[in-house]
Amino acid sequence: MTVSQMRKNMSENEGFIAALDQSGGSTPGALRHYGIPDSAYSTDAQMFALMHEMRVRVITAPAFTGKKILAAILFEQTMNGLVKDTPVPTYLWKEKGVVPFLKVDKGLEAEAGGVQLMKPIPNLDALLDQAIGKGIYGTKARSVIRLPEPEGVAAIVKQQFALAEQIAQKGLVPILEPEVLIKSPDKAGAEALLHDELRRGLDALPGDYQVMLKVSIPEKADLYLDLVKHPRVQRVVALSGGYPRDEACQRLSANHGMIASFSRALLEDLRYTMSDAEFDAALAKSIDQIFKASTQKA
Repeated sequence: MTVSQMRKNMSENEGFIAALDQSGGSTPGALRHYGIPDSAYSTDAQMFALMHEMRVRVITAPAFTGKKILAAILFEQTMNGLVKDTPVPTYLWKEKGVVPFLKVDKGLEAEAGGVQLMKPIPNLDALLDQAIGKGIYGTKARSVIRLPEPEGVAAIVKQQFALAEQIAQKGLVPILEPEVLIKSPDKAGAEALLHDELRRGLDALPGDYQVMLKVSIPEKADLYLDLVKHPRVQRVVALSGGYPRDEACQRLSANHGMIASFSRALLEDLRYTMSDAEFDAALAKSIDQIFKASTQKA
């Protein structure tokens, strides 16, 4: 019943996805933005403990509920962490009505052909089995496109769909995230290539499972509208990609059927030194703005 209810929520409900999956490479920057300097920790364990405290503060805030947030994407250590003696995925679903996803990629290869493929993911099956045991609904894996190089974009999409098939065989819903960098010298050109490759991949998808797509907010409004309507797509979601929240929401509001999956834009106003009341108010304001952009289109 739990999985079917999660699927119903993800397919039918209004809302957006909170991306709380900063990993080793992006954690120091996220902590600095939050107001915690590098000097506050000396080991990775201390760094991740501080990041976990921040995430717990976010997900336990009064405004962080399934009323406006459909799902949260977690880093592996967050999945294995606790909130008030309760496993994080259990807390999200049972207490907040928020569907838990897991980031499974292990970072990026060096750029080649204008793109960065995902590094190999060792012991993926074991990780997916662990995720299922924790009540995780789906996964997310990110790769990067910088240039509109046809062979590079095709390689990115081929890798994403191959990984998605392996994940779907476990009964999990994969989020494919082929991010086009917002600083690409030809972002629109790269997005046009990506759209066509994704369409071909979806049309040729084996089996009967659904996937989700997480893409940069496109330069051409409604570029992905046909993919939003594709029968093999559960949702198309947008990453903020470095845009400030106001700009990200403005851009998102022009894309019908696309909802947010923001990380930096969601958390940009939060600071370690805030009182709980200040923190909760700032987060609630951010959630309201992103929810509106995800549901009320221009």
